[in-house]
Order: sequence, then C-alpha cells, then structure tokens
Amino acid sequence: MQMTLRWYGSKFDTVTLEQIRQIPGVTGVITTLYDTSPGEIWSRQRIHELKEEVEAAGLTIAGIESVNVSDNIKIGTQQRDEDIAHYIETLRHLGQEDIHLVCYNFMPVFDWTRTELARKRPDGSTVLAYTQEAVDSLEPEKMFESIAGDMNQTVMPGWEPERMAHVKELFDAYQNVTEETLFANLQYFLERIMPVCDEYDIHMAIHPDDPAWSVFGLPRIITNKENILRMMKMVDNPHNGVTFCSGSYGTNLENDLIDMIHSLKGRIHFAHVRNLKFHSPTNFEEAAHLSSDGSFDMYEIMKALYDIGFDGPIRPDHGRMIWGEVAMPGYGLYDRALGATYLNGLWEAIDKSQNGGKEHHEVGFY
Repeated sequence: MQMTLRWYGSKFDTVTLEQIRQIPGVTGVITTLYDTSPGEIWSRQRIHELKEEVEAAGLTIAGIESVNVSDNIKIGTQQRDEDIAHYIETLRHLGQEDIHLVCYNFMPVFDWTRTELARKRPDGSTVLAYTQEAVDSLEPEKMFESIAGDMNQTVMPGWEPERMAHVKELFDAYQNVTEETLFANLQYFLERIMPVCDEYDIHMAIHPDDPAWSVFGLPRIITNKENILRMMKMVDNPHNGVTFCSGSYGTNLENDLIDMIHSLKGRIHFAHVRNLKFHSPTNFEEAAHLSSDGSFDMYEIMKALYDIGFDGPIRPDHGRMIWGEVAMPGYGLYDRALGATYLNGLWEAIDKSQNGGKEHHEVGFY
C-alpha cells in the first residue's frame, strides 16, 4: 500500500509538494494536468515535466486523477472515435513516462454533487454536504450558482465555470441517454483502450458516481455491487478495474462496503478512504477520517483492503476545513494530513496484529 495525497498542480493547488512531503508516511501524489480539456491529447513533454517536478520534491506520481472522458464518448456521438483515439494517445504517453494508474469517471454532466461546500459542524470546522431536498428544489442550471460563492476562489473538479455555462445544452445532449446506453458506451470505450493498457500495464480505475443514485434525472451506473461486477465482466481484463471510494459508494446506505471490497478482489487498483456523517439517508456531510466522527467503520474498511492483498495507492479524501485554512473545499492540507496519518496508523496496527507484532506489508516505502 502507498499512502498518497491528491495534488492539482502548482498553478492550481493551495497545498505545496513540500508540505505533502512532510506528512509522515505519504510518499506520492495523485495528480493531473488540470488545465487540459476532455478529448485533448496530453503531450509526453508536459507529462514528463510534471513528473520531474514531483520527483524533485522527493515524491512519486502514484497515479493520475483524472484523464477526463469526454461527453462525446459518454453520449456516443459521431465524435467519440476521435476522442477515444486522443485518449489512447494520452495513455500511451503516460505509459512511456512510467505512469500506470488512471482514475476516471463516467458520470453525465456533474462529476459529483454537493449542495453545500461549507456546512458548519459543531466543532467549528466546515465540510462538504448534500441533501436531496436541496437538489429537488433547484433547476439544474442553477446548481453551480448555488455553491460557487463557497469555492474560495478555486476551480473545483467537475465544476469548471466554462463547463457549467453550458449545463442546459449538456442536459439536452443526454436527453435520450439511458443507463443501458451508458453501459454500452462504457463498454465501447473500454474495449478500445484495453490494448494500450495491456501494452503499457496501465490500470484503469473507474470512480463511482457520487452520490450513488440519479441526480436531476440523469442516468448513473457505477453505483452498487451489481453494476460494478457487471462492468468487470463485460470487459474482463485485469486492467479494467475500480477506484474504491468509500464515501461515494457509501452515500447509498444499502451498499455493504466490506462485502463490495471482498467481491472486487484483484480489481481494486486505487482507494479513496473517507468518512461520512448521516443525518438521514439523503442528508449527509463529510466527516473526519476517525470512525467515531462519522457513520463508517474505517478500521473495517482498511482491514478489508488489507485482507484482499490490496497493494495500490490510497488517499484520504474530502477533508474538513480546520484551523482557519482557506483552500479548495475538501482539499486543504490540515485535515487530509490528519486523515493520511490516521489511515497509515490503522494499516500498521492491522498489519502487526496479523503478523505477531512484526510489520509485514511495507507502508509508504516506495
């Protein structure tokens, strides 16, 4: 297992590589070329420069999150083959730079949905939060406007202003797209990229839909055990895998997170481990990673990953804003650093309990 932190790049992130390097046990970053657009080819030169910058700070690039999939591919327009060809070229360039993990999603329009970016908790921290009632009271084109004031002058992934300016057109484009259409288009995409993934040993790790149900009537398919196992079978290649995000699958309280982890043995390439606090099945907020602060048993989640022999990158996710920090909501330094240290501590304790007090799995030595 390698503990990592998400990093958006020096031009976009308030957190520096120097700060990440000082978090005990964190040895890598999950990063991206944040100023690229879906369908654009990532040049090998830019990837190389990014890799050099990260390695100069004493860290590694453990994976990319994300190489975004274009709406043409998700909808299945006539433009999709060109966009897929560009995606393949980007994967080839990543492989040539010795990068072997790509997290991506197949969510229509909104990559993820929250109705509040700064809900105040009793301890004074602020967190991302969601209520279905708030979504039901909004028109889709007003969604961005309702949260933009709390973005702390940052550009949040999936909520880029230039994209949100065309929400109505995007909804029109997805009007005839059903869950079955999405499954078919996902299969079409995966079948065409698997050869380059096989050639360069690139693990594709699909991120679940967040929340794990339809929002504004849009179809969503990466939501539960049945659907994710269907995806694994329809393109049965070990490079076709998942990002196991406890907070995304966990939005649906009917999902048994521990059972899902065991069911996906060998196909979990990346893990986002975070905690949620539920006030009702459709009203939840991000919590500290400590189990008792939220609704999830983080020990059992980490133990399940350990038990299936998971050896990929893990990152804490969606931290609280604490200690006066002003940063991209969910992606500040302080609470994610606490989360990474807590998760590493759980892993060490699990490892030693399984091996008579001796550490067996390496933690962070990459």
